[in-house]
Amino acid sequence: MQILQDLAEVEASIRQDAPEPTGTLRLTVPEIYGRAVVLPFLSGFLDQWQALDVEVSFTDRIVDLVEEGFDLSIRLGEVEQDSQLIARVIEQAQGSLYASPAYLEGFGIPDTPGDLVRHQRLIYGLSPRPGIWTLAASGDEPVSVEGGRLFRFDSGEAIREAAIHGMGIAFLPSSLMETDVKAGRLVKLLSSFQGSTLPIQVIYPSRKHLAAKIRQFIDGLVEYLDER
Repeated sequence: MQILQDLAEVEASIRQDAPEPTGTLRLTVPEIYGRAVVLPFLSGFLDQWQALDVEVSFTDRIVDLVEEGFDLSIRLGEVEQDSQLIARVIEQAQGSLYASPAYLEGFGIPDTPGDLVRHQRLIYGLSPRPGIWTLAASGDEPVSVEGGRLFRFDSGEAIREAAIHGMGIAFLPSSLMETDVKAGRLVKLLSSFQGSTLPIQVIYPSRKHLAAKIRQFIDGLVEYLDER
């Protein structure tokens, strides 16, 4: 079925048609990015392409696209080189610190990165590593932050929820936290300090002909991000 669909799209390309995406688009996205960005985008995207079905897996684990049959994934951060995959950066995110008003009322507001050693930090990853955050003010040398009480999660969305519920301070991409800040659920901390830039990339299997459903999704998402 996929081979027949690919042949039809190749023939349409030769005729210089714009093939309409059809079939099922299977994608995997980190939960925090999927909720904040992909779901709002998909609403309009599927209205435009009504012959297309979509299956979305929300997970922070690294999915083997070829082995598990996904058309594409979105990943936060650097990805390993793989001859079977193509990676395209669709935006750059920068991390900032966030906590709930209730947490700050109980634990106080940190004035400097050094104050964070007296706080509860929400760390991404379940490994026993110390959970170092790197922050820098404009023009200054980066500062490494470690210590404090650590709560570890394997999900960025879980970290966001934990921060909202007053469990500690989160270090998350600023572009994904704007809604929570505006709603008063979270407060941005140490605003003169930023984390290193984090690439957000779309990954898809390397094929001679890129299916219309993948191409239209990527092009549409990039346009959506540019217009935000």
